[in-house]
Amino acid sequence: MTVATFFFYLFSAVMIASAFLVITARNPVHSVLFLILAFVNAAGLFVLLGAEFLAMILIVVYVGAVAVLFLFVVMMLDVDFAELKQGFLQYLPIGATIGGIVLVELAFVLGSWTLGTVETAHVPTPTPHGLSNTAALGNVLYTQYFYPFEAAGLVLLTAMIGAIVLTLQHKVGVKRQSIAAQNARSGKETVELKKVPSRAGL
Repeated sequence: MTVATFFFYLFSAVMIASAFLVITARNPVHSVLFLILAFVNAAGLFVLLGAEFLAMILIVVYVGAVAVLFLFVVMMLDVDFAELKQGFLQYLPIGATIGGIVLVELAFVLGSWTLGTVETAHVPTPTPHGLSNTAALGNVLYTQYFYPFEAAGLVLLTAMIGAIVLTLQHKVGVKRQSIAAQNARSGKETVELKKVPSRAGL
């Protein structure tokens, strides 16, 4: 067994175990931590395949943003998970059916699995010679697919602005800053002089 094969089985086993613990852990914070562990091992598998850009995206975007966001939401919101699990039994038959189908598919896949002798480094890839996976992807995105890439960015920007506009609500009675009203104020409106009698105080 080569080093690449050993790490493949190691990352795969840990990722499958952590994915199973994500759905079986009683504490939701532990579930998020196991999810981060699954992402890290998936990134290791991508590194073995020579796709270091996807591995970096998994670590930076999913582990560094999405999973941490889940963790903070779970910790800050006082969610009654016992109440959410009350309707678990009514969805158990359909969940068991889907789980059985997935197990049958995995059995078919594992039944035909054979360990090949071809090394990972010898597998042909579309990456040009002398360029890393990240550099080749950047060349393709910013040359051949530049306009679709920019269009996708505009679509995401539009979605972000739409979400902010739809969720922004002005509460009644809350003072808000108005730049135009502040600039239109005169000195008389800003400062009020009062003559206070001696020994009277305010």
